[in-house]
Amino acid sequence: MKTYSGKLQDVEKIWYVIDLEGVRVGRVAAKVAAVLRGKHRPEYTPHEDMGDFIIAINADKVVFSGNKMRDKKYYHHTGYPGGVKDITAAKLIKQHPEAVFKSAVKGMLPKNSLGRQMFSKLKVYAGGKHPHAAQQPVPLEI
Repeated sequence: MKTYSGKLQDVEKIWYVIDLEGVRVGRVAAKVAAVLRGKHRPEYTPHEDMGDFIIAINADKVVFSGNKMRDKKYYHHTGYPGGVKDITAAKLIKQHPEAVFKSAVKGMLPKNSLGRQMFSKLKVYAGGKHPHAAQQPVPLEI
């Protein structure tokens, strides 16, 4: 018997909407990353982008467990010598609420061109509204 290999044109992409209000970042990010990769489908193929689209709303209302809100730091480099900058999770949520959830999901995807393609199917919004009503998104249960 031959091994089944899924074809990209045979897969119909579904749009899901997920409400991030009051949920733990890491728990929901793991589930979102699996849906973006397509691991929830029986025809999952690792070398193809079989995943669906995710619309995440209320990103400004996510929570962390423990003291991570004040202790967890996000780092970036300016490109100059000695240019490592850090920011706490609480400050980042105030300045860029979408960045916290995007960072968590991006870290759980493959680190290659396929992972970047999967990451582009994630749409994160700070408030409760999104401009993707025409895609008729289905609620995703956590």
